[in-house]
Amino acid sequence: MDKFLIKKPRTVQESTPIESFDDSNTQNSLKRSRIDLNNLPSDPGLRPKILSYHPNDRDDIRRAYLQKGGPCQPIQHNFPQRDISGLLRCFNLAWFEEYKNWLEYSIEKDAAFCLCCYLFGLDGSNHKGGNAFVVEGFRLWNRKEKLREHVGGINSTHNRAVKGCEDLMKQPQHIQSVFEKHSTQEKPFRGHDESEDSSDRGNFLELLQSLADHNEDIKKVMLENTPKNHKLTHHDIQKDVVNAAACETSNAIIKEMGEAFFSILVDESRDISNEEQMALVLRYVNMKGIVIEQFIAIVHVSSTTSLSLKEAIESLFARHGLSLSRVRGQGYDGASNMRGEFNGHKALILRENESAFYVHCFAHQLQLTLVAVAKKHEDVADFFLVVANIVTVVGCPCKRHDALQNAQVANLQKASDNGDLKSGRGLNQVTTLKRAGDTRWGSYYNTLLNLIVMFKSAIEVLGMISADDPSTDHKAQARSIKKSMLSFEFAFSLHLVKNVMGITNELSITLQKKTQDIVNAMALVEMSK
Repeated sequence: MDKFLIKKPRTVQESTPIESFDDSNTQNSLKRSRIDLNNLPSDPGLRPKILSYHPNDRDDIRRAYLQKGGPCQPIQHNFPQRDISGLLRCFNLAWFEEYKNWLEYSIEKDAAFCLCCYLFGLDGSNHKGGNAFVVEGFRLWNRKEKLREHVGGINSTHNRAVKGCEDLMKQPQHIQSVFEKHSTQEKPFRGHDESEDSSDRGNFLELLQSLADHNEDIKKVMLENTPKNHKLTHHDIQKDVVNAAACETSNAIIKEMGEAFFSILVDESRDISNEEQMALVLRYVNMKGIVIEQFIAIVHVSSTTSLSLKEAIESLFARHGLSLSRVRGQGYDGASNMRGEFNGHKALILRENESAFYVHCFAHQLQLTLVAVAKKHEDVADFFLVVANIVTVVGCPCKRHDALQNAQVANLQKASDNGDLKSGRGLNQVTTLKRAGDTRWGSYYNTLLNLIVMFKSAIEVLGMISADDPSTDHKAQARSIKKSMLSFEFAFSLHLVKNVMGITNELSITLQKKTQDIVNAMALVEMSK
């Protein structure tokens, strides 16, 4: 759990715990009060459920527990003995070392708990031993195998909760970096070489081989052991299997939703082959009262007119036994063909179902507002133009990127030796200048943060370019950018815009949470303004 330690917890707005997460009225009227995150209950037997806190505060509370140093493990405690099957038994202190990343002990309840599942396992009822390690506490000291059963396989609820803890404590990854990473690592569904001695035969054949390796009965009748060469691994067969899996997944989603009302989230875009696609997401409340968003399909459309999109939705609904009469909400990105008052997609659906209320995505409205303001204000527009040039000149070419990294390492080491920096796990990490994405205005905030941290190093690299680069144009460009960076106007704009975008970035992240409701969203917007 040491890898989760990043920085000291802080005081935030926290919600008063509520009796039931299922009660939406209680959530809407929830009053938030200040609380010191350093004084959260350490004993797992005394903690309120994580779902009892306000949705906007859960991540701060989760982070505070992780930053305290890991699970509650009172190694000096004198564990009491109990009679179990005629023998006196107690909690085994050695278990702390074996399961040090998640196992906790409650002195109050004399029971063991799982920190990760408490933070990210929701109600603990959907995996083996969940309630025992999250709600009730585990006390069967003679059944150590239950600890291993709780951990489960690689995709178990426990391991997904551990991954949630790790992701929470990582610095946000820039969207462009994620796309670049995926573009180099993702493989096509069918590998480039499907021969039997190939090490990369594609996902389908590799999964098939893994299934055969773990089941002797299946292994006898599949792949090279199939009778009369009936391997059923042709490309068309693979596509049929994928379509069948997609169909079963869609049916499972529709079955879970039942007869409940739902909202639709629709977006349209052009894929890499220049064909228009429409993505549809269903948003509903499940039987446990939890808001669920499920991607249901990508549909090819002949055009992106409002009428074509409506026809595509109706066709998709007909295949899955859904009806527009059950729609209670529409959510789009705000394009004119989607939200037009008279002929937009919103209006066409409202004519058939007046209860299908339209909500313009709050996060998208925020993005549009920031872009409009930045483009209309000359000083701000000029500032972002300089920032884009800095990233392009200093951070993009490999040679200059390496020079920037080396300069940053040297500056961090020098500052640390002089006592100007605090040292600790997760602090003073070497980063880089990231190119911001125009469609995600919030990404500019991370760019500005990194530029402030690497300001001195960037100046040094620009000086190297202006002095040593063989190209006269590159030298002139570097000198111009360096002059702009060293001006008072740029430094002032850098910190001013960073502070403003810090507020809007927090708002944007909060507005995109799945558990957000419109009443609280309006209050957050007003507070930010």
